[in-house]
Amino acid sequence: MQISGAQMVIEALIAEGVNTVFGYPGGAIMNVYDEIYKQDGFKHILNRHEQASIHAAEGYAKASGKVGVAMITSGPGFTNAVTGLADAYMDSVPLVVISGQVPMSLIGTDGFQEIDAIGISRPCTKHNYLVTDAADLPRVLKEAFYIAASGRPGPVHIDIPKDVTAQIAEYNYDIELELETYKPHTKGNPRQIKKAMEAIAKAKRPLFYLGGGIINSGATAEVREFVHTTGIPAVETLMARGVLSYDDELLAGMLGMHGSYAANMAMSETDLVIGLGVRFDDRVTGKLSEFAKNAGVIHVDIDPASISKLVHADYPIVGDVKNVVKDMLEHVSKIKHEKFESWRQTISDFAELHPLIFHEDSERIKPQWVVQRVGELLGDSANISTDVGQHQMWAAQFYPFSRPNQWITSGGLGTMGFGFPAAIGVKAACPDKTSINFTGDGSILMNVQELMTAVEKKIPVINVILNNNFLGMVRQWQTLFYDKRHSETDLSVQPDFVKLSEAFGGIGYRVTTKEEFDAALKDAVEKNVVAFIEVIVERFENVMPMVPSGGSLFNMMLLEKKETK
Repeated sequence: MQISGAQMVIEALIAEGVNTVFGYPGGAIMNVYDEIYKQDGFKHILNRHEQASIHAAEGYAKASGKVGVAMITSGPGFTNAVTGLADAYMDSVPLVVISGQVPMSLIGTDGFQEIDAIGISRPCTKHNYLVTDAADLPRVLKEAFYIAASGRPGPVHIDIPKDVTAQIAEYNYDIELELETYKPHTKGNPRQIKKAMEAIAKAKRPLFYLGGGIINSGATAEVREFVHTTGIPAVETLMARGVLSYDDELLAGMLGMHGSYAANMAMSETDLVIGLGVRFDDRVTGKLSEFAKNAGVIHVDIDPASISKLVHADYPIVGDVKNVVKDMLEHVSKIKHEKFESWRQTISDFAELHPLIFHEDSERIKPQWVVQRVGELLGDSANISTDVGQHQMWAAQFYPFSRPNQWITSGGLGTMGFGFPAAIGVKAACPDKTSINFTGDGSILMNVQELMTAVEKKIPVINVILNNNFLGMVRQWQTLFYDKRHSETDLSVQPDFVKLSEAFGGIGYRVTTKEEFDAALKDAVEKNVVAFIEVIVERFENVMPMVPSGGSLFNMMLLEKKETK
């Protein structure tokens, strides 16, 4: 059928099963928004900033496992969105982001709201397109969704000039994709898999190193079976929280800069690293020359560019984690569970020697207690989003994650302002779960305008603001490494967060005691509306353990256990 380019966009989104689109209109994409007004195939959520639109689409994608979709306009609309694109690219989040562009006759003339969106997005997208003919739109849109979701997921950007959205052309979405240069390798090499399993059978102290790729591939069930059948202990990266349940006896905890003592020491003592869907990020490895230096390395990843990029893989396996682990399970009978009993005991001893703790030695509430308490009260019934900073690490350390897609955070880029819009996307994807955003008094102001989005669309996100009147993580580094010179990190002058929430139409609470917090959380959950719970916490609390930047995992700064008489 002959329809406009703008209509093609709408028809393609409906054909792809998209039910929620996040965005912000403007001149260059107005034709598409006119068609959005006329359709009823999906819901559009108007964010109040383009960066927030991308983060909301990220939250939707991370919680649902589907491709997130956002629409933005040209010029500043697009440049506002770049941070979100970069965030999604770093964390392998499948997105299709559609931007309007000035008419083709104005491209290259420095026209009003013109920017080289393709040139800017190239370093922070998996692929991008400038569509110059409406007849190409069906193919481009279909390719975009396929590329975003397949292989190593990531954001795909489509830039469409305004006159192209007005063009009339033939629309046919029932087409075969022909991507000669893009063929993700999803099946692992059988010989390499056999060699890896033989290495596991011979190892004395093997360790599963679980990454976010497991969640991306939907491989949690297979990985849990692999871990439990073999009896091999496991550590998780920040992005893999929930792959194993928090109470799994084989889970040594989170690995890395703020990982547990048991997890970091296990990695330092292992003789075989079994890396599944990981990229050996610097926040995980610390000093590369000291990382698991006495261990062989099995590395399973769908992205061949990640294999041996930072740490040499003795057993490289390129393939989808789910497929590879299924094949590995066929050889698992050769591995004896009881063989690793002493190794499991060693890791248990590490955990007992330096458990993940905090001390209740302040008149103010400890931030770790707040995270722990939300976990006790809501547990599996909540999805947890965070901004970036100390609160993010405390959430990763102390929340009882029990399932994949429960934990939504900005890992690779570390984007302040991510949490609130992401939590909106999470709630849109999973309306039956309570959407909690742990944030700080610095981060929440980065995208505070999304209060209006949440209130208008009746998306009840509960923002738990751990207010220490500091840019907490920067302050921590200044305290530890800059002789307490707190340069521009004191946030003592802050708004009244209760009134701020109420001004937008939400509800607000300011709590200073544990009893007040319990009451506020209970009330916010029952009222099921947008909420700010401002918790006045200990100002100078540090995130511990901590591996100094560039340090070795076994060289941790620790919070010691208190001696009791």
